[in-house]
Amino acid sequence: MSVKNEKRSRARGEGISVLVVDDEADIRELLDLTLARMGLQTACAGSLAEARQLLASRRFQLCLTDMRLPDGLGLELVRHIAETAPDLPVAVITAHGSAENAVSALKAGAFDYIAKPVSLDQLRGIVKSALDLPGADATGERSVESALLGESPAIVQVRGLIERVARSQAPVNIAGESGSGKELAARLVHHLGARRERAFVAVNCGAIPENLMESEFFGYRKGAFTGAADDRRGFFQVADGGTLFLDEVAELPLAMQVKLLRAIQEKRVRQVGATTEDSVDVRLICATHQDLKLLVEQGRFRQDLFYRLNVIELRMPALRECREDIPALARHIVDRLALASARPPPPLAPEALAALQDYPFPGNVRELENVLERALALMVGERIEASDLNLVPAQLGGGVAVAAGSLQDLLDQVERQAILDALKQSDGNRTAAARLLGVTFRSLRYRMARLNLND
Repeated sequence: MSVKNEKRSRARGEGISVLVVDDEADIRELLDLTLARMGLQTACAGSLAEARQLLASRRFQLCLTDMRLPDGLGLELVRHIAETAPDLPVAVITAHGSAENAVSALKAGAFDYIAKPVSLDQLRGIVKSALDLPGADATGERSVESALLGESPAIVQVRGLIERVARSQAPVNIAGESGSGKELAARLVHHLGARRERAFVAVNCGAIPENLMESEFFGYRKGAFTGAADDRRGFFQVADGGTLFLDEVAELPLAMQVKLLRAIQEKRVRQVGATTEDSVDVRLICATHQDLKLLVEQGRFRQDLFYRLNVIELRMPALRECREDIPALARHIVDRLALASARPPPPLAPEALAALQDYPFPGNVRELENVLERALALMVGERIEASDLNLVPAQLGGGVAVAAGSLQDLLDQVERQAILDALKQSDGNRTAAARLLGVTFRSLRYRMARLNLND
């Protein structure tokens, strides 16, 4: 059967079998009837042993399993399927309010979870999402490779992890320095997953005033407060069925962290001014350049929220960890920038490529793009020379003398010089300087205050 015909058959439910594993006969019957109404075939098992026998004798496209079974835990079945049939999505049915079980199931490789009492609407949504998962075909692989260029071990590893993560519904925490491509990774996870046809909503948590956070995240009803002239949906409602990407999640105040945790656990939100809650189905992906574990230890980030968000951790490598990829990446960026300017892409001189590979890039890929965009605009010859790059702090790593003092003193000295150089290049424009350094304006302002550079 061709790929196109197979997709059509899957859309109609033809030949799709679901394995239902639960020791309660009434639950099995409820799930069986619901799936049958969706046009799906089912096979039921009341124990782990029966489930393993069915898995060995038949092929399934989805498995629904209870957490507690007479001869073991549903987690054992999740792990068994992950080892023997990694392309088979598994959804786990957990006890109501059992956040720990839900997180454990997701960490073990479950596609998603549903709490008892089983909501049939939620069940149908999970089934549809699972059966909409894209196959592991060459198209998806080329998509990741074209978006994340490079053949360094760090990039190859992160590309493979993104492809695996995309086949789950588990929350993802993307760690990495500013400018390392965290939002790009989040968009790839969404694009390669079951929610690719639905909304991807990106939110910069550090850019929302604290007094507006609840209404921005959950929406509000008309008349809820002064200025609320009409009903308005929040980020959760807009992303319903899709992916909600929370960038710089560490910037959320503790009061908002509590509300976010409840929304994640209950999969329900209440608009400001409303008396009832609405069900929402979103996949959460968060990112931050800060160390969330350290923030938890300092009491600045809730441990229970960290536990829910950090089910799968994906670390984006810094550009200096992928130096061998810089020449190809630089040529790709120059080609793209030249195309946008309707001009032929100039070559990069060997000395320019060598200078780029020697540069530490504290702002990572974002800074590389800024450097090349400036060089393309200001170059005077037929090719981009090393002098066009204006990499003033390029020798910071080896040129700063280690004077007497602590490591922090040395780091402050390096950071102070980098900020001063960026401000000089941007003629004192702090917004432009922050862009050059690959940090947010808020972060630059904080660093300048700490280093007494505001005078």
